[in-house]
This record gives sequence, structure tokens and C-alpha cells, in this order.
Amino acid sequence: MRKTSFYLPFLLVLLVPAISWAQEREKILSPHTFRNAKNETLPYRLFVPQNYDRKKKYPLVVYLHGGGGVGDDNLKQIQGGNGYLIDFFTQAESQTHYPAFVVAPQSVGDGWIERALSKPAPTRQLRLVVELIGDLQRSYSIDSRRLYVAGQSLGGFGTFAIVSEFPNLFAAGVPLCGGADESRVLSIIKTPLWVFHGEKDEAVPVDSSRRIVAAIKKAGGKVKYTEYPGEGHNIWLKVVKEPELLSWLFAQHR
Repeated sequence: MRKTSFYLPFLLVLLVPAISWAQEREKILSPHTFRNAKNETLPYRLFVPQNYDRKKKYPLVVYLHGGGGVGDDNLKQIQGGNGYLIDFFTQAESQTHYPAFVVAPQSVGDGWIERALSKPAPTRQLRLVVELIGDLQRSYSIDSRRLYVAGQSLGGFGTFAIVSEFPNLFAAGVPLCGGADESRVLSIIKTPLWVFHGEKDEAVPVDSSRRIVAAIKKAGGKVKYTEYPGEGHNIWLKVVKEPELLSWLFAQHR
């Protein structure tokens, strides 16, 4: 018997749960497109808490996708590795304790940052995310004191960039395998951060996080740092298993 034939049933068993999770994710995060007064557009997916009550105030989690999510199909930003953190925030167990809106915008073209990774600056796409947040606040009962941002890889850089560009907007941020412009540390320290990186990251050198974390601490900012020994780039599989992440994040208030 050929090995391919022997392993095929086993592989199908592994793929079925992944496919069903992806289909469920597409179902619970409805597709939309934000359009501003200048006719600029930004595709996004939105999760609305179950039993949403307009009389209550809800936190909002903004998820910034990695490089694989760039596009205009309003789908790739919630697929593959990008799905882990989205599932983490939207799963029933998390929502039972921390009901919150989750929005996953999709960057078209340049992504969330421009220029060299040593001095990443926000793109127009990232600035549109802030306009989108304002639009959601006008449409839903969202607590302006509990806006959170999380992102991985390209989205990790984007998380640092949006926090430094809009230092009074977010209550906390969670950048995974990213980096930041150390010259802007005084803007970054205004927002509590929990930074994650893999020691053996082959895509984004771990020094990117080490340097900015050291700069934040030196400047007196609030930062938690978790580095996974021996781990590469795909640390989101471990981050979603952090038992204190949700309680820490949702305890932060602006």
C-alpha cells in the first residue's frame, strides 16, 4: 500500500475540524466595507457579542492581521494563522467572561506600516482603522475607555505603530513578533502592552521586540514581555494558551 493512501484518512480527520472552525469563523464575523468622506475604503469583518444589549457598554478588540492577510477579498485576514487570535477572542468561553466586539480590518496593498522595519510608520490603511473605530462607536454601544489592539507579525508592527501614532486611544495592546520605532518610545509608553516573540523567529528577529521592550522599560512605561525559548515565528499557537492574557487585557482601562 502506498504511504499517501495510508495517511490520507488520518489527514482528513485532522483537516475536518480546521475547516469547520474556519467556516464558523466566516459565519460569526460578518463582512463589511468602511467608506469615509474621501471615498477611501477598508474591508473588515465584525463580531458582535451574542445577546448584544445597546443599553450596555462593550469593549472593542481590533485585530491587525499578518502579511498573509493583505488583500481585498475581506477573507484572508481571518484565515490561516490569523484565525488563532480571532478564535481566542470570539470563542464562547472568552465571550462568557469578557463579552466584546472584535473587528478584523483588511489592509490593501502596503499593509499596516511603511519604510524600514527599524522605523515603521503607519500607512494610510492603518489610519483608516482609526476612522473605522470611530464609525463603529457611532453605530454600536462601545466603551471608549476599553479599546484594545492586537496583531501578529505585520500586525505586530502595526500594533506598535497605531499605539505610538494615537497614544491616547487604546487601553492596551498585544503585539506578537513585531517591532517599533524606538525614537517614538515616549508615545508608546502611554499604553500598557504585553509583547510576545519567539526566541528563534526566522521571519522577524527577536531583537525587534527585545529592543523596544528595553526602551519602554527604560522610559518608565508599562510593558509585559514573554519570549518563548526555542520557538520560531508561529507563536500565536502558544499565545492563545496564555491563561492570564484575557484577564490582563480586559482589566485595562483608559
